[in-house]
Amino acid sequence: MSHAQTGVSALRVSGRTKLVGLLGLPVEHSLSPVMHNAAFAALGLDWVYVPLPVYPDHLGEAVRGLRAMGFAGANVTVPHKQAVLRHLDDIAEDALVIGAVNTIVVRDNDLYGDNTDASGFIAALVEAGFDPRGVYAAVLGAGGAARAVVHALANAGARQICVYNRHVQRAQDLCRDMARFHTDVRFEAHSLDAVCNIDEDTSLLVNATSLGMWPDTESSPWPTDLPIPAHLTVCDLVYRPLETLFLTQARAVGAETIGGLGMLVYQGAAAFEMWTGHSAPVHVMRQACREFLAIADRAEANVTEQQWVS
Repeated sequence: MSHAQTGVSALRVSGRTKLVGLLGLPVEHSLSPVMHNAAFAALGLDWVYVPLPVYPDHLGEAVRGLRAMGFAGANVTVPHKQAVLRHLDDIAEDALVIGAVNTIVVRDNDLYGDNTDASGFIAALVEAGFDPRGVYAAVLGAGGAARAVVHALANAGARQICVYNRHVQRAQDLCRDMARFHTDVRFEAHSLDAVCNIDEDTSLLVNATSLGMWPDTESSPWPTDLPIPAHLTVCDLVYRPLETLFLTQARAVGAETIGGLGMLVYQGAAAFEMWTGHSAPVHVMRQACREFLAIADRAEANVTEQQWVS
């Protein structure tokens, strides 16, 4: 992987450089190295963030290796967010409720796990001017991202949250788990096919599935022949492409939209502050992501054009 892809300058790395990274599989598509290394450079910190591809069978060894090799911490992405819990010494309450860890901090030789996805999601909503207090929300998907979103909305004062998923049992499991911790919120589980019957009191619609994510940009969690209700604020956690088909469907009816880049940046900023103790330069992190995506999109367009010509 090139320095341009990781944001790492070989001239900066020394025996004193502090290390953090990303445990997942695959990891080559992630924007985390780009935004964190841009943030380190902006603050003049001798830190480097590296992608760490880890197969599931080696997860325990990799997590223990963070401590053994002097890492300050790591992010965790699919498919390890849930499995990593059993390899940690201490886990934050939010992460336990969500059932997933996306951030590890090495503290006093202990491995501490947390989940910054929930706070990152709420920060993105607030930045966009959306107040989640008292809302009726619909969440599409029932995986790790959906669990973080549902927990975040419940914590922020949502009144009702309906979860829609292709496999209803997973939606039911999510609602049951969350109801144990959020007794003042009404949870409902539905099939993804039932989105056409979305409650008219609903004001927020969130895509927490991977549908529409690059390279499958022609897919959407919402039926293409069914207009999205125009009164909704529509949020897509997918950040590549920045404008997903789902968001395009929402814009077509005049609905307010929120893209996935904000949540990515804010969850990363929270992890950055946990590791370094410094305030994260959010604007730098966001700009680094935008620039990287613009370069990647141009490269993809050139490849497509060359294939068409040939």
